[in-house]
Amino acid sequence: MSRRQVNYTRRFVDSGNFPFAGALHSKSRSSPILSIGLVLVGAILLIGYAYSGSGKFRGEAVSRIEGDYSCTLEVQRAIPFLKKAYGDSMHKVLHVGPDTCSVLSKLLKEEETEAWGVEPYDIEDAEANCKSLVRKGIVRVADIKFPLPYRPKSFSLVIVSDALDYLSPKYLNKTLPQLARVASDGLVFFAGYPGRQRAKVAELSKFGRPAKMRSSSWWIRFFVQTSLEENEAATKKFEQAASKRSYQPACQVFHLNPYH
Repeated sequence: MSRRQVNYTRRFVDSGNFPFAGALHSKSRSSPILSIGLVLVGAILLIGYAYSGSGKFRGEAVSRIEGDYSCTLEVQRAIPFLKKAYGDSMHKVLHVGPDTCSVLSKLLKEEETEAWGVEPYDIEDAEANCKSLVRKGIVRVADIKFPLPYRPKSFSLVIVSDALDYLSPKYLNKTLPQLARVASDGLVFFAGYPGRQRAKVAELSKFGRPAKMRSSSWWIRFFVQTSLEENEAATKKFEQAASKRSYQPACQVFHLNPYH
């Protein structure tokens, strides 16, 4: 014998414990206006909840937790704080990482800033603006596991995001020194947090292997092994500027000195 589902709403109404029980009995049958009004109020409350908090839609926070949030997007958010930390060193910048065109579109809007990019992956599906940057030589499509086609100290600042997380230590030993080689004033590295970020399913074929999100202690040990030192002055300025604006990076940010 199947059990009959209990109608808890009716139980509350019949017992008089449900709020506005009398109103529901007397008006719900005679006028549909009340039902329509309740639906509208509920919709307004849901919209208000979704946009509550910092003024941004909550879907952004959800995407970060689920791992769809990229460090390349975080670079764009961090540009004002990087300017505070590096000052004149932001005049000639190289960004290395997927979706570099989106970063360059932000950097090129900054006064007295020249910017170039290295896109490690195929851009067949890129927008026309990105392909235009490639034709002009502002963006290069290159495998970062091989030496970068730039002379030493070609750029004042090198920013890297979402690229090194996909390299094994074997290739990191070659790539990271190359990035430091072409920088004259500093190297900024944005890395994912373990357990927070991962590649979207659609991007796995592009990257060729899943990302390896490493802890800060792992990266620090690796920097020591490759003779890279922390840029303490830039780190302090960046953190101070971020604190004043209550900015919390969604990725790990490392400020390194280039090779001298």
